[in-house]
Amino acid sequence: MNPKQRDDFLLDIHVGILSLNQPHRGPLSTPVWYWYEPGGHLWFETQPDSRKGRLLDIGTRISLCVQDEKPPYAYVSIEGPVIEIAEDDFDQHQVPMACRYLGEKAGREYLASLTPSEWKRYIVKPERWSTFNGSADVGK
Repeated sequence: MNPKQRDDFLLDIHVGILSLNQPHRGPLSTPVWYWYEPGGHLWFETQPDSRKGRLLDIGTRISLCVQDEKPPYAYVSIEGPVIEIAEDDFDQHQVPMACRYLGEKAGREYLASLTPSEWKRYIVKPERWSTFNGSADVGK
């Protein structure tokens, strides 16, 4: 994929698989909702005291793979450091994220069902990219 195709793919709604190194264990891979800013950064939310939250700090390198599991298959994988851990504002971040993935009504209902807790935004600067677009090879 070229950079525009890559950006367009990441702007579509896909669940990402976040992978983090763990001391004395294999990598932790977990699904996350993400928000991508074309040509810029990517962020996701989690609770700092969660398993993945405890593995994240400024400078932590992450990998995130986003795929379309329906043929023709495609994926974008990024690697890069966490460059900022920011406050996660309910109205500015959590509501738009939940509505992006679930739609307006279901997103708000989902958030209303959660027990209030502290969340943080982990902002990542993509440095390495790997992509595949199966539709480019169809018919060859």
